[in-house]
Amino acid sequence: MQSTTATLGNMKLTNRIADRSPRAMARLAGFLYLLVAICSGFSFGYVRTTLIVPGDATATVSNIMASEWLFRLGIVGDAVVFLSEIVLIAILYALLKPVSKTLSLAAALARLAMVVMQGMNLLNYCFVLLLVSGASYLTVFEPDQLHALVLLFLNAYEYVALIWGTFFGLHLFVLGYLVYKSGYFPRMLGILLVVASFGYLIDSFGNFLLPQYDELYASVVVLTAIVGELPLSFWLLIKAVNVEQWKKRALESA
Repeated sequence: MQSTTATLGNMKLTNRIADRSPRAMARLAGFLYLLVAICSGFSFGYVRTTLIVPGDATATVSNIMASEWLFRLGIVGDAVVFLSEIVLIAILYALLKPVSKTLSLAAALARLAMVVMQGMNLLNYCFVLLLVSGASYLTVFEPDQLHALVLLFLNAYEYVALIWGTFFGLHLFVLGYLVYKSGYFPRMLGILLVVASFGYLIDSFGNFLLPQYDELYASVVVLTAIVGELPLSFWLLIKAVNVEQWKKRALESA
């Protein structure tokens, strides 16, 4: 009798854990989405617009040297972003694998490629720190040459961001399709993610083909990201996932 009671108790505990698992994963994904949005907004938005003066290398170097701590804080913000992204990739793959293992893997790989490029892109910022460090070996360069090199690496950072944006656009497109077909997320979230994917692709390819409209592309990607990605992050954080439907899809795909 005691053995039967203990077994039933263990089964109930196992079921509660199973119910919480997809919900817990979804809420963690929502938190990480918001963390990424905040940190990337700070590092790519605030820090760059505060310190970098487009086309003016001397003013840019002066700003960086006067607020080096802010520049370094931007690097930390970028690092938090790509470290959070690694965990987020694994969670999204686990949540959407019941819909399609192949497409979930494709979405994960596309986002992982983006993350690798984000990490490598920080080398451009490290080069900037070396150039403004005042090291004795840099005296072979004239001040104007040093300033031009600083602006070169800062501009290179933006171009690498456009490249990883193509991977992210692909990821959002596949992710949107998976969310739309899942049955345990609202279909509208999937549609909005597909819209966001086109925003990133327009920004990247548009800047490569017609760079004179870069401000327009930036507005498009910001608007579509807010409309497409933020609803998903809040849904994951607040509503999480329909566990019964998730279990049903998981059993069907097993």
